[in-house]
Amino acid sequence: MNNATDSVQVDHSTVFDWFEHVKEFGLDIWQNGISGASLISIGQAIGILLLFLILRRFLTKFTMNRLQNILEKHDTRGGGSVLKALAEPIRFIPVVLGLFFADQCVDFPMPVEKFTNTIVKALILFVLFWALFNLVSVATKIFRKLEKVLTPSLVDWLIKLVKFVVVLMGAASILELFGIDIGPILTGLGLFSVAVALGAKDLFQNIIAGISIIAESRFDVGDWVTVDGKVDGTVEFIGFRSTRIRRFDKAPVYVPNSTLSDNCLINFSKMSHRRILWTIGVEYRTTTEQLKLIQERVMEYILGNEDYAQPPEVSTFMRVVQFGDSSIDFQLYAFTKTTNWMEWLKIRENLAYRIKEIVEVEAGAGFAFPSQSIYIEEVPGVVAENFVRPEDK
Repeated sequence: MNNATDSVQVDHSTVFDWFEHVKEFGLDIWQNGISGASLISIGQAIGILLLFLILRRFLTKFTMNRLQNILEKHDTRGGGSVLKALAEPIRFIPVVLGLFFADQCVDFPMPVEKFTNTIVKALILFVLFWALFNLVSVATKIFRKLEKVLTPSLVDWLIKLVKFVVVLMGAASILELFGIDIGPILTGLGLFSVAVALGAKDLFQNIIAGISIIAESRFDVGDWVTVDGKVDGTVEFIGFRSTRIRRFDKAPVYVPNSTLSDNCLINFSKMSHRRILWTIGVEYRTTTEQLKLIQERVMEYILGNEDYAQPPEVSTFMRVVQFGDSSIDFQLYAFTKTTNWMEWLKIRENLAYRIKEIVEVEAGAGFAFPSQSIYIEEVPGVVAENFVRPEDK
């Protein structure tokens, strides 16, 4: 029984000691504050921060309206895009202001105060570079003017490079605030890049090939290309390592840039005209006059049609080229002005209708088809022996 009483007394004593420690800790905080800052100043700081958070929407709306009025007053083109790009950074400004004024209310010791001031400055730089990064996207219209000199894909790469530089400058500026020297970091990255280059030779080879492809303007996004023995389709995306080409069955093919750079590539979208090359065979019984009439009428149709490019810009002819196995063959050679595939098919179809009309109706001839003739020759003095079936004997 005594042991149980002693145990209870020990437990009560432990609880009492714990409350005493809590009381002393609370009094110490009330008298000395936290890290040298009084509770009153900390409460004021929290109140100021909450006030700015509450007024955040009002301050953002006020700032956006003022900027909109300034842009409208100066009749600035693309003002809506600028405001949209600055919307999110501006929404973050009241938070930074709240932290700044809250920091001014609290009298921290020098090391702590220096650290909090650095954080506020870092947030200010973060907002500035965030806004600058978004404005680069708005400035793409300015970069697009360079497409008269550079290719659209190269302009896209240039925009990505500018964004990367903005991010790099922002990160370097913030690190400098915290006393971190970026020089050794850049040196380390240089050594790391050399090591990566040695181990990823194919990667850098593809990147260099991609730059050469864009610089030489071999093809752009949307072009129809054929890579010798690889793929035939439409270019969708030109990346740093590979290019995505969508085949006509809608399957994507990712081709390394080095393959596009080293292999023969046909860019059909760069065609100035689209060719029609036909071999037209007519029957051997067609007379010379009929052949000349067919040739004359077909050439009249092509040379008098606005859908076709005309000499001397392109070569256009229809000639008898050979006596085939079962036909007399014309070769028709012409170019359409359009390079659109569907339009070209329609023009070629109309030409086929016209040629059939000329050959069969106007010339009274016919088209040849593969055939064989068997000739039976009788030899003098030789009589064929009659075949008698066995049952007739």
